Amino acid sequence: MKKNYILIFMIISVVIYAQQRQVKRATVAFLNVENLWDTIASADYIDGTLPPDNPKFHRSIPLDSVNLLETTENYRGEWSDELLIGKKVIKRQMLSEDFTAKSAKRWGTKFYNQKIQNITKVISELGKAYTNDNPAICGLIEVENRKVIEDLIKQPVLAKSNYGIIHYNSYDARGIDIALIYQKSRFVPEKTYTKEIKIYNEEGRRNYTRGILVAVGLLDGEKFAVFMNHWPSRSGGEAASLEKRNAAANVLKTEMDLLRFENPGIKMVAMGDFNDDPVSPSLRKFLGATGDPDELSAEKPYYNLMYKLYKSGVASLAYRDAPNLFDQIIISQNLYSKEKSNTSYALFKAEIFAPPYLITKEGQFKGYPFRSWEGDRFTGGFSDHFPAVSVFQRDYVKN
Repeated sequence: MKKNYILIFMIISVVIYAQQRQVKRATVAFLNVENLWDTIASADYIDGTLPPDNPKFHRSIPLDSVNLLETTENYRGEWSDELLIGKKVIKRQMLSEDFTAKSAKRWGTKFYNQKIQNITKVISELGKAYTNDNPAICGLIEVENRKVIEDLIKQPVLAKSNYGIIHYNSYDARGIDIALIYQKSRFVPEKTYTKEIKIYNEEGRRNYTRGILVAVGLLDGEKFAVFMNHWPSRSGGEAASLEKRNAAANVLKTEMDLLRFENPGIKMVAMGDFNDDPVSPSLRKFLGATGDPDELSAEKPYYNLMYKLYKSGVASLAYRDAPNLFDQIIISQNLYSKEKSNTSYALFKAEIFAPPYLITKEGQFKGYPFRSWEGDRFTGGFSDHFPAVSVFQRDYVKN
């Protein structure tokens, strides 16, 4: 009889424990939105009083507003196609006039609204199968300005999550930026900034590119740092351009190492379009991101979540029938755990998100991402990249 009481007590204890034990999950993901531009021709407003090697952006302004600024002198400077307005420089964006209603693309309100709806649909589904929620943090690549991000988060499917925006204008000649949106109830930014990637050509002139966006704060109370990247492209060929991405990798590693030193225990997620594969020297050698969690150590603390996916044949884009996995997420060692139970966030799932509606179903590009553009024709598609997703989980006892 005594044994039966003990057994019943143990069963009741297990049931109560199971009822109290809960899991919390957070999706940290990103997507390349493939040229999300508004319909107004714009220019970047740059502080021309600083040395040309270190300009400073103020904001993007419509081209039809340029003549409203006080003009004292016109000249050609360090930037191509620039106009000096007083002591300010207006740099015309290379693609700005392409994305207007009168251009060959016929980029008007109808197409723009459809593109906004397409992107918000994708964002709302990143990690949702595991969290039943929108992403806690979501990175955006190839956005023109803050305005298009504001239009995204106003859509009903995202508005319910009360997203905040972290955005800085980049030095990219096309006029595209990177950004983060975050659920204000879950992520509390403490510090945000960008790190420049300074690259020079053989003549000693600087080649301007996107910087690395850094956001340090608390994700559900835990100290996190997120690094958004859009590294220099392979324009001119992979070999000819690799030094640019190696330089970007050095900037990222230096900043990650510094934050790790200044904030012991901080958890870090570096993600973005690296324009290199997980096996490329920029990621393996210069950043030191391992593809094997068993290799993680104090000397090698960064784990590339997409390495094994790449080795298994997963791709996030394709160009001229060559598949690549440029869209990657790299985490710090303390976000990886083999334990089944963790009271702080650890990796639960990583994937390239490619549901059927994001895949081209027929024609020359069958199996490729269903992109928005085929030359100047708007296809109604989504992006030329599949999104990358990471989901983190922690256990807690419900009071």
